[in-house]
Amino acid sequence: MDWLNYHHLRYFWTVAREGSLARAAEKLHVSQPSISEQIRELESAFGEKLFQRQGRKNRLTAAGRVVFGFAEEIFALGRELMNAVKQRPGTKALRLCVGVADSFPKLVTNEILRPVFAMPQAAHIICREGKMEDLLAQLAAHRLDIVLADEPASSSTNFKTYSHSLGETGTTFCAEKKLAARLKRNFPKSLHDAPALLPTENTSLRRALETWFREQKIQTRIVAEFEDLALMKVMAAEGREFIALPSVAVNDAVCHYGFKTIGRTEKCRVQFHAITAERRIAHPAVALITSQARVMMKD
Repeated sequence: MDWLNYHHLRYFWTVAREGSLARAAEKLHVSQPSISEQIRELESAFGEKLFQRQGRKNRLTAAGRVVFGFAEEIFALGRELMNAVKQRPGTKALRLCVGVADSFPKLVTNEILRPVFAMPQAAHIICREGKMEDLLAQLAAHRLDIVLADEPASSSTNFKTYSHSLGETGTTFCAEKKLAARLKRNFPKSLHDAPALLPTENTSLRRALETWFREQKIQTRIVAEFEDLALMKVMAAEGREFIALPSVAVNDAVCHYGFKTIGRTEKCRVQFHAITAERRIAHPAVALITSQARVMMKD
């Protein structure tokens, strides 16, 4: 029976997390050659290369990403073990591994996960962001409990998955106070030729926006595009462009960045889905997420 050398795994995990041998060596208080040798031994044990050189940086290979995902879980469990023994004997946090599709709005993720933090039992949440295909593979391998996505899992996927609708929401347009006041007049026609920060074309929100813009005969002046709506929100705080957000996430943007609402439309709809490996949801946190999200989407 083959045994995993967890010492080697920790060296690999630290390099992957820190992004370089130099930073990992500084954190581990060992030399870079020593770390390289340990990683080579781990690669030999697996029979796979875990890093590949790209310019001056080491990038994870496909096998490296798989190993890194398991290492994250292994060392997270180790931390939970230490906490349970040293601080709270007899108790164990409810562990929830969440995959978030890279096109899924992070503002909505925050709202959907909020009820889990209020559960009577302490929760330990691990969030992983990535491409839908990679997340579904992790779901099938039971390394994720749930995947949040803005579209259901494709029927052509090789993995058995079940999509649960979390509901849908309209779209709200926001901007910094002065720009919002100007664009609020004659909305939505005021958006025509107005400078905009929009989601990238691979997102369901962008596709919904494009359809709505065409129906309204609006052609915006796109200044920048973002997969991450949180970053888009930061850029919009400069006050030069307007943004479009799922209405369910607007309160967060207004409270934290002082945006003002330009206008809202219910004809530009965005859907949200929870994808699981089981038809009947058994994980208590996943059940809570799906039920509370549906309530939230109705507000």
